[in-house]
Amino acid sequence: MPVPLKQQIRVGAYILKQRLLGRGRYPLVLMLEPLFRCNLACPGCGKIDYPDAILNRRLSVEDCIRAVEDCPAPVVSIPGGEPLLHKEIGEIVAELVKRKRFVYLCTNALLLEKRLDLFEPSDYLTLSVHLDGLEAEHDVAVAQAGVFRRAVGAIQAARARGFRVTVNCTLFNTAAPEPTAAFFDFVSGLGVEGITVSPGYAYERAPDQAHFLSRRQTKELFREVFRLGRGRKWRFSQSSLFLDFLAGNQAYRCTPWSNPTRNIFGWQRPCYLLNEGYAGSFRELMEETDWEAYGTGRYEKCANCMVHCGYEGTAVADTVARPWKAAKVALFGIRTEGGMAPEIPLADQRPAEFVFESLVDRAVSDPRESESDKAGGPKTSDQAA
Repeated sequence: MPVPLKQQIRVGAYILKQRLLGRGRYPLVLMLEPLFRCNLACPGCGKIDYPDAILNRRLSVEDCIRAVEDCPAPVVSIPGGEPLLHKEIGEIVAELVKRKRFVYLCTNALLLEKRLDLFEPSDYLTLSVHLDGLEAEHDVAVAQAGVFRRAVGAIQAARARGFRVTVNCTLFNTAAPEPTAAFFDFVSGLGVEGITVSPGYAYERAPDQAHFLSRRQTKELFREVFRLGRGRKWRFSQSSLFLDFLAGNQAYRCTPWSNPTRNIFGWQRPCYLLNEGYAGSFRELMEETDWEAYGTGRYEKCANCMVHCGYEGTAVADTVARPWKAAKVALFGIRTEGGMAPEIPLADQRPAEFVFESLVDRAVSDPRESESDKAGGPKTSDQAA
């Protein structure tokens, strides 16, 4: 089963509780970034373009525990940077597992085999290995030869040790349906628990700006891929309605508060992908961020986004509210023919604001600002969590 039954029950019960309490905004997955430093320099990544003064910073074990205790999300994803570069990553994961959070440790796997002894297999721990296609495609995507083979070897070693392993795949406009289907076949043959797949987000600071997908391209690509996938034994670690959304069959808006981010600067506004300021606490993030200022149709930077950290929360909430919709997709498969759901109009979106440089300058000049950049990003005081 791609997502453990224990996790499905916990998340479903958590969402029902939030609905019964009348909460419109609540976290599902905490994105916990203990560092930005990475041992790769992928051209499509916008998370590592910082000076060394920032790349050398780390969240402490205590910082990570405090973030998890402040944010009640049942799932914690630990991306980066490369979290296995953090000297205390074993202790961080152990503390979160001790608190019965479902932890997804995201890694490019270059260090995974060497660091496996830091962890214990558990229903609460999943190793999420990043692969962006078969060997040729992946090594180009990460700009380094040999990474694919090392990652596959690490997956096999982790599986042999009894760890839950998933593969996290990002697709760009260089992806073609047939090679993508062949990649899913290959990954499924490795015996991983499932695949997490998403179109790439157009980070404004990414070195390569030419290969991000538009929303229309995303929908057409996933329709072709899912058409080829009929009858194949692919398992995705995602809700069926999110996959249906990628194929253009659901008209969803993103729920950025469902995946709040805590990193070395503080609580990032408004989401994991878009950096426009920081809050000093989880409560401040949820209550004082102007969420209505962001999202496709509202903000130029969000125009083409269909990424899982913005829309998976929407799809999961819809699954709990309308389980028959998800059951229909699970039973009959994802529709790959016919008209698509209406697209969100872009005519009234506000223009992009470019504030990244000022945020970095403040963080470098005054480390105390890293916990709360009060000036960053639009916000209001009348938003309820």
